[in-house]
Amino acid sequence: MLPCLRSSDRVLGSSYRGPDCLYLSDYLLRIIRNELLQTRVCAVGPITNTHQRQIQFSAALTKRRKTAEEKHAIEFAPKKKNKPQTSGVVDIWRNMTVADLAQSCQLDLEHIQEVMLYVKGAGNIDATARLEDPKVIKDIATKCGFKTKIVAAPVDEEEEISKDRDVVPRPPPPPENLKERPPVVTVMGHVDHGKTTLLDSLRGASVAAGEAGGITQHIGAFTVELDNGEKVTFLDTPGHAAFSAMRARGANLTDIIVLVVAAEDGVMEQTKEVLRLAKEQSVPIIVAINKIDKPGVDVERVKKELSQHGLALEGYGGDTIAVGVSALHGTNLDELTEAVSTQATLMGLKGEYTGPVEGVVVESKVDSHRGKLSTAIVSRGTLRKGAILVSGQAWAKVRGLFDHAGQPISVVTPGMPVEILGWRELPLAGDMILEVESEKMANSVLRWRANQAMKEKALSDAEAINLKRKEHDEQYQAEREKTRLSGFYRRKQQGPRQKETAPDDGKPRINVIVKGDVHGSVEAILDVLETYDDNDRCRLDVIHYGVGDVNESDLELARLFDAIVYAFSVNAPNKPTKGVTIRPVNIIYRLVDDLKKEINTKLPLVDVAEEVGEANVLQLFDINEGRRKVTVLGCRCTKGLLKKSLKYKVLRNGELLVDELGLESMRHLKNEVDSIKKDVECGLRLDDQTIELKAGDTIVCYQINRVPQQTEWDPGF
Repeated sequence: MLPCLRSSDRVLGSSYRGPDCLYLSDYLLRIIRNELLQTRVCAVGPITNTHQRQIQFSAALTKRRKTAEEKHAIEFAPKKKNKPQTSGVVDIWRNMTVADLAQSCQLDLEHIQEVMLYVKGAGNIDATARLEDPKVIKDIATKCGFKTKIVAAPVDEEEEISKDRDVVPRPPPPPENLKERPPVVTVMGHVDHGKTTLLDSLRGASVAAGEAGGITQHIGAFTVELDNGEKVTFLDTPGHAAFSAMRARGANLTDIIVLVVAAEDGVMEQTKEVLRLAKEQSVPIIVAINKIDKPGVDVERVKKELSQHGLALEGYGGDTIAVGVSALHGTNLDELTEAVSTQATLMGLKGEYTGPVEGVVVESKVDSHRGKLSTAIVSRGTLRKGAILVSGQAWAKVRGLFDHAGQPISVVTPGMPVEILGWRELPLAGDMILEVESEKMANSVLRWRANQAMKEKALSDAEAINLKRKEHDEQYQAEREKTRLSGFYRRKQQGPRQKETAPDDGKPRINVIVKGDVHGSVEAILDVLETYDDNDRCRLDVIHYGVGDVNESDLELARLFDAIVYAFSVNAPNKPTKGVTIRPVNIIYRLVDDLKKEINTKLPLVDVAEEVGEANVLQLFDINEGRRKVTVLGCRCTKGLLKKSLKYKVLRNGELLVDELGLESMRHLKNEVDSIKKDVECGLRLDDQTIELKAGDTIVCYQINRVPQQTEWDPGF
């Protein structure tokens, strides 16, 4: 038998402390020893008491004690090496599709679908299937070896634009929804024929006195209550030639046209234009022959002229009413208003008072105190404060409604004019106004319209771009072929390299900035400037235009481009600005006159020949002067004065024979003189003796004067 451990033996640092209590380590070591004896003891012969076997223990079961130095030493743990991150961070969002997840992870769709088979709750693995739970999306990305970051769902710009839509007018209303509305009457005619004065008499207010020069510069809209209780909305359109576009917009708005013709002038150019507009728009006309109180006027002559231009009047085979009035004295105005009321009754004008508002912008302007304003005519619906309106590329939340007198009103019904406050951007005159349900809808409509405008512009520019590209390609091919045929040495650059920038042509230039009170006035001024056709001598460029007062940005722009600022019926800074010219104007033809003067100052001086005197050649004398034979002309001064220092030309039978001649000698009798008066004979010797003159030729004395040029620009008025 194997000997047992004695109590005094020390095994692995354990000791026997008493006969009845053993340490736990001693108990465990006994068990281990027995196990080792069964596996590791090798018996060579019969086991006897004198033959003991060796017991070996594993080194893992032994523990060396630390020395005192090792106990007090500072041990540094080895620095852990960070493993390189092989997976990235992908963006995930709620309700993303399986295809979106594959694109975000930059993995194949089949790979993502295979991983989804091992993710609980993944559900449908189709490419278009949506993953609603972000936790499931995170688990899929994690199994693919990615970290995740939750972000907002991306917005597809094209998809967003496709959601936007335009707003259009409603279809015609049913007859049971229609009610009577006041007629919209437009007063038209030639300039200074008394249109505004007629309206003054109708509404009992003076408007013409407030207009610059008595000329209407923009459209005015107001409502007049007639003696019979009916209301009529009047539009006063300009009669000047520059405002043809504004008159055209007035014709589009109106139900009835009152054509004002002065009895003393008859049919004029703008009168013909009104007849043409009325015919195109199929608008009935009532003729008001004004100024019948002036002596010597012939009303019948005016009626005959109107008949000759295609207007069938009563008494001349037609049914168009013609009323002779005096706007200044109020003569026959009752007859004119009765004719308007009768015509409106015959037309049966009705409108729908319910539903979203529809209307037309008559005019727009910027008020320095109230902001952006527009004058409009409501054609459908009832307009109230707080409505959301869209017009062209502008929208408004109505903050205030005002009548023509500037008084606030709360409700605007069809056929009534109104001034609308609250526009974010200034609408264009003539654009349609439509009401939408919310600001979000208004922004959606504006985005759609802006996108459509960009597409239309791209289509319109495509033809010009293709034409320019074709010209460039043809020029490039021609130059390339020429270079190829010229050979290597001839292709070498000869002389210094040419400048790539085009040299200045040296022509004078005038830059202009136009600021106006309303959009119609600015548009009319630009139309006039478009007629400028003298760019060969002086260029005219409009670098900026707008509605509103002159501000600091306008002044800075004028300083950079050395431009003239024309403030048309708007305020300008009181203090002078260095290097900037500001011209306040309130009448359009005065602006044109000032611009003509400015152009004339830019044009260079030209040489103009001024005839000073004439003389007839009576006889030729050949004399000897030293060894040279010279010819002396015996002449008599028949006109003006002859001066020796001036230039001369010779005429024969009215045709020019020779020009730019000088005199070597001028004598009266035998005395050398400097000038010869009329009816005095003299002897003249030209500096050019090669010219063969005859008796009867005419010698003209002239001088060259440097005079300023005048522009040939004619805007049509």
